[in-house]
Amino acid sequence: MMPTISDVSTVEEWRSVARDIVQRAGEVNWRATIVDWPGLGYSDRPKIDYNANVLEEFLVDFINARNGPISDSENNLVVIRGEHAATITVRAAKKGLVKPTAIAAVAPTWSGPLPTVFGRDSSMETRYGLLRGTLRTPVVGWMMYNMLVSNKKAIESQYKSHVYANSDDVTPGIVESKYALTKRKGARYLPAAFLTGLLDPVQSREVFLELFAWMEGKIHVLVVSTEGSPKRSKAKMEALRGAKGEQHFWFGASHTRVLHCHKYGSHERMGPDAMWTPDSFKIERVN
Repeated sequence: MMPTISDVSTVEEWRSVARDIVQRAGEVNWRATIVDWPGLGYSDRPKIDYNANVLEEFLVDFINARNGPISDSENNLVVIRGEHAATITVRAAKKGLVKPTAIAAVAPTWSGPLPTVFGRDSSMETRYGLLRGTLRTPVVGWMMYNMLVSNKKAIESQYKSHVYANSDDVTPGIVESKYALTKRKGARYLPAAFLTGLLDPVQSREVFLELFAWMEGKIHVLVVSTEGSPKRSKAKMEALRGAKGEQHFWFGASHTRVLHCHKYGSHERMGPDAMWTPDSFKIERVN
C-alpha cells in the first residue's frame, strides 16, 4: 500500500485498512506493507528534482528489492494506491517493471492541481516553471509555501471538503498533525513538483485510458471512485467507468489514502513476520 501524493499523506492513512486485511480469517495468509513516498510523509525529503520518473523508479526499486519486505510475494502481489500513485503503478506495470497480480486504484488521477485548472500550453508551462523555482528558494519559497499550503485553515478546509466523508471527523488533532508534516525539513520540494504537473504520469486523458485498457486480461483491476472528490478530479475517475481494462468499479463516500518507499522511504509492515530492517534502506518506523 502507498498513500496518495500529498503534503499531508502518510502511512497512517492505511493502517486501519492493513489491519483489517491481515486479521481476516481464511485460506490465505495476508500480509500488508505500507510505505511513504520519498519527499512525503515520514520519509526523508531531500532537495532533488522530483518528477514522475523519480517516483516510478522508487516504486520499482522497492517492489523488486531482493531482500525487501515484499520480495517473497512471488505471484501474489496486490498493489493498493490512490490518485497519481495508482496511475504511476499502472504505468510501471505496462513497462514490465513491476508484475502485480492485481491493482486497486483508489480515486486514480493523472494531472496535477494547476494543469488541471489552467491547462499546460507553453505559456502556462513557463509560469509553472517559475512558480516551481520560486517555491524551492530558501526565503521566498518558504513564505509562498506557508501561504499556499502550510497553514491550518487551508488544511482543515481541504480535509472537510473532499477528504473526510463526515467533516465532523476532522478534529483539531488531525489538523495539527497534518500541519506538522508541512513543517518538516524539505517539505516544499516534492509538493512544488506535484502542484505544477511534474509528477503527472501521463499528459492526456486518452493516454490515461490506454494505460488501464492495457491491463485487460493481464492484471485484475479494481477502480474506486469517491463521491466527495473535486469536480475535475472526479471526472478523471469517472472516465474509467466501463472503460476497457476496468474490471470492477466501486463508488465510495470519500477519499481513501494509499502507500509508498525507496532509499529515502519510511515503511510499515503488518503480518506474522513484521520486523524488517534492511541496511540498504533508511527506515523510520512510525509508532
